[in-house]
Amino acid sequence: MTSALPARRRPPLLPGACLGVLGGGQLGMMFATAARRMGYRVEVFSDVADCPAARHCDRLHVVSLDDPQAVVRAAADVDAVTFEFENVSAAAAEALAARTRVRPSPNVLHTVQERRREKAFLVAHGFPVVPHAVVTDAATLAAAADRVGFPAVIKTAAFGYDGKGQRRVADRAGLEAAWRDLGAGPVVVEAWVEFVAELSVVAARGDDGAFAPFPAVHNRHRDHILDLTTSPAAFPEAVGAEAARITAGVFTALDLVGVACVEFFLLGDGRLLVNEIAPRPHNSGHLTIEACACSQFEQQVRALCGLPLGAPRQLAPAAMANLLGECWGGGEPDWPAALAVPGVSLTLYGKAAPRPGRKMGHLTAVAATTTAAEEAVLAARARACRAAPGT
Repeated sequence: MTSALPARRRPPLLPGACLGVLGGGQLGMMFATAARRMGYRVEVFSDVADCPAARHCDRLHVVSLDDPQAVVRAAADVDAVTFEFENVSAAAAEALAARTRVRPSPNVLHTVQERRREKAFLVAHGFPVVPHAVVTDAATLAAAADRVGFPAVIKTAAFGYDGKGQRRVADRAGLEAAWRDLGAGPVVVEAWVEFVAELSVVAARGDDGAFAPFPAVHNRHRDHILDLTTSPAAFPEAVGAEAARITAGVFTALDLVGVACVEFFLLGDGRLLVNEIAPRPHNSGHLTIEACACSQFEQQVRALCGLPLGAPRQLAPAAMANLLGECWGGGEPDWPAALAVPGVSLTLYGKAAPRPGRKMGHLTAVAATTTAAEEAVLAARARACRAAPGT
């Protein structure tokens, strides 16, 4: 195992080393695929055995990610560790960091996995954010919402993703029900922002401080779940440049080594507000596999191992469409019909049971223009999911 030297002094981990990933979902699956292609062994740590990454790794450990000692014992042969989702125990990451390299660091995970800490970090470092207030008890909820203004969005402090753990309230009358529905625990009350678009920047930062951002992408959501990503985004060049500048600042302030994503709201006057930080590869970066010189997952491997970062250059316009469980509403989707669309590729995650809102896979299209890529990927999804409602 690698000796516990400070992260900046560790030599690169070369192919043949063993990489660990906390979490066995689709992001872990795609990380494992990239790492094994580069000659690394991969061990996955998951709280369930039947997970997407299980079929793409060298060894699966079924272990509670909230049990630091159990995770450390299971990771005895691992040379470096990363994670594929942020809802894992920061204490487990800290215990691992005492024995081996963990990237991004446990400090990054601790900061961004809880909305109160994430917002406090962004405000303290002067990054533009949505007006908000932190509430820890019902007695102060109404006053906080009044300060922020209505309509407002109430979000749980932790464990929120894909629209889970949040409620929109139009006025004071909806506050009590929202508080109750969200578990009557600490929340962040945010102003409702009338944005014109949502965009994100996935980027990598090396242990030498090198920063490699992928182009900013345009994200469209349906029922709070990412539905479609297109790149290059149809925004003025200055918007993408500003998004990359803010992302670089966030990474530097966090001293983040690895791959992460910063999500933004674009306002009508051209200003950007940071929505949230995801300290790992991101759904909106999946199109980098087919469209970029180096994918977000290869960058994750490179950053984790202390290798030079790859080129984030985009080789062709691209679009990515998520495949949710609804696509299976009429039986197995028609994959031959989808793949007959020129430029389209399919990635399925191997999840056994489709259900509404569950991400089962995605389609990516590359084409001569962003518009053509978007049309192709939507046509392919419509063909595949022709029997499913709303597709």
